[in-house]
Amino acid sequence: MRYFLDTEFNGFGGALISIALVPEFGDEEFYAILPMADPVVPWVDRHVMPYLHMVPPALDMTMRADEAAHEVARYLAHDPKPVIVADWPDDIAYFCKLLVIGNGVIVDIDDVDFSFLRSPGFSPAANSKVPHNALHDARALRDFVLGGR
Repeated sequence: MRYFLDTEFNGFGGALISIALVPEFGDEEFYAILPMADPVVPWVDRHVMPYLHMVPPALDMTMRADEAAHEVARYLAHDPKPVIVADWPDDIAYFCKLLVIGNGVIVDIDDVDFSFLRSPGFSPAANSKVPHNALHDARALRDFVLGGR
């Protein structure tokens, strides 16, 4: 099954702030907020931080990166061939970086495929109910792709 991915991060090359996976079918979504240790980039402070918690209460969780990595692995464990779909290369990079939980150690996760969909003219944030919230942006990407792009 495909899982639509979105992340929010602290400016270009900055720390991961939040990550979301929205399944192609069903309603079991994944969302995690990671604690911020670095000062927040002004644009992120205005456009991302106020909207981090605008998600269903059951998904509103802050966790350390290693905890989020284990939760991602648990979330995908039931699917023998998950495909992570993103429309921005950094989203895939942040997802992969999250899986690395130590020096030469990754979280216990099976094979994962990635699909990068270049979508000129489409912006998840512009089509999202809550722009720059990873969960809502991932939902917007799913709706765009399933709607026939």
